[in-house]
Amino acid sequence: MYLWTNLFSTQLKESEIPIDIATLKLQDWLISRRIVPKNVQAPLKDIHAKISNALQDMPANEQLIKLLTGSNINYLHVKQIIEILKQTEKDTKSVFGSYGSQRMKDWQEVCRLYEKNATYLAETAQIYVRNVNYEIPGVRKQMAKVEQQTDDSLKRAHDLSKPEAQLLAEHAALLEQLGVKGDNLHAEFINALGSLPQLYAKSLQNVGRVQAGIDMYAEISGQQHCLPILRHLVEHGNTTVYQYIHKEAPLAIEEPEVRLNLSVCNSSSSKESDVNEIDFGMDDNGGTSSTVSAEIIDYGDLQDTDGGNIDWGIESAPTDAVEINFDIPVEEYGIVVEGTGMDGGTAKGDQAYTLLDSPNYRDRFLDEIYELDAFLRMRLYELKQLDNASNIMYSLMDNISTHDTESITKILKDVELIIQQSSDEQTRHLFQLKHSPKYADLLATKLQQQTKAVEKLRATREMLKNRAVELREQRQQLNPVLEELTTRTRALQTFIEQDISKRYKNRVVNLIGGVN
Repeated sequence: MYLWTNLFSTQLKESEIPIDIATLKLQDWLISRRIVPKNVQAPLKDIHAKISNALQDMPANEQLIKLLTGSNINYLHVKQIIEILKQTEKDTKSVFGSYGSQRMKDWQEVCRLYEKNATYLAETAQIYVRNVNYEIPGVRKQMAKVEQQTDDSLKRAHDLSKPEAQLLAEHAALLEQLGVKGDNLHAEFINALGSLPQLYAKSLQNVGRVQAGIDMYAEISGQQHCLPILRHLVEHGNTTVYQYIHKEAPLAIEEPEVRLNLSVCNSSSSKESDVNEIDFGMDDNGGTSSTVSAEIIDYGDLQDTDGGNIDWGIESAPTDAVEINFDIPVEEYGIVVEGTGMDGGTAKGDQAYTLLDSPNYRDRFLDEIYELDAFLRMRLYELKQLDNASNIMYSLMDNISTHDTESITKILKDVELIIQQSSDEQTRHLFQLKHSPKYADLLATKLQQQTKAVEKLRATREMLKNRAVELREQRQQLNPVLEELTTRTRALQTFIEQDISKRYKNRVVNLIGGVN
């Protein structure tokens, strides 16, 4: 009695023990238990050929169309097709339960081949393992990739805001330095050049305060006529080059005309006439080129039959012959002989510019102001090191005993202020704009390039945002694909577990590592 009780208890426990099968080992497990044959590819190939033939003749049924759309036919589909054909082909059913329809016979033959040697179970296991190991992870990987691409697109679109803001700031700063708005560069450049005299005057408003530094430098260096341009600016202000050379103001000033020639024009400036174009070309005499063709001078017929002498109608007393040197160019002195008389004292060409506006004299002015700045810094350093100075240094300091550290520091600050205001961004830009043959076009090109760069960044950012929207839509479209694939895989898993369970007295079968 005890033995039978133990045997019954052992059998009960064995039936309750579940069968756990790793998904990766499922096919090997079925072969090792001799449930399916080792080589099932040959019969499956024959089955798939029959399925292809059977699909050529199918009734127009909505359920069949939905079943056969977007999926490969397997054993489970074949069973469903047969159930549908039982309804569509019921008229061909005989009293013995057989069907006369060739469609039904074809699919029943396919089902019989599937069930032979459990071929259906081998194929179902292959499909299940492929879905678990490749298809589902592939879709999830694609979804993760699309999400990453979406984040990257949004991040890149956000990162473009920084260079865009930088370009806009540089563009606005350049426009502010030039004093223009950028709507009509040609007209605005011409208007901005009119502010140069005010900028020069502003930079020299404290120039009189550096007279003490100039005197100290002359005393120490022993050069009484040092820093001539700076001395002239202190005494007379920013006069013309003519006045600096001839020590007298000109009777008239004919400053070379500023003509801008912009190859890069906006829509409004491109409509202007060629007369308003800017041309910084310089002629051989130091002046700017002019449209002489519009001012042709007719001197009449100056030829004379009496040896080429011209009677000017002026009687003069006989004088001793005086040798005249005609090799001296008159233009250097700003005196121009024109027409029928002499208009002396007319400043033309480079001499018509002010000292700070002349390319040559401006450089000399900067050299002098920097020279004075270096001298004052050196004197200040020597004063601070007075306690450790040698006897030679004491002898040098005797000459500047009237200037202490505080006074030299004050003069140095005035010099530094003049340097800063004379060399600020706006002054340098406008000076180059007026005198450089290519600077106007370079500025216009730079402004246009900055504008185009901003437009390109904005277009790229908009494109990235649109790309992110498209990627989100792709991600949403993958959700039903993954859901459908997961549902079919779960159905395969359930079918395999139930089929194996029937073969082992309904023991519980678990496929480990399957679909969660």
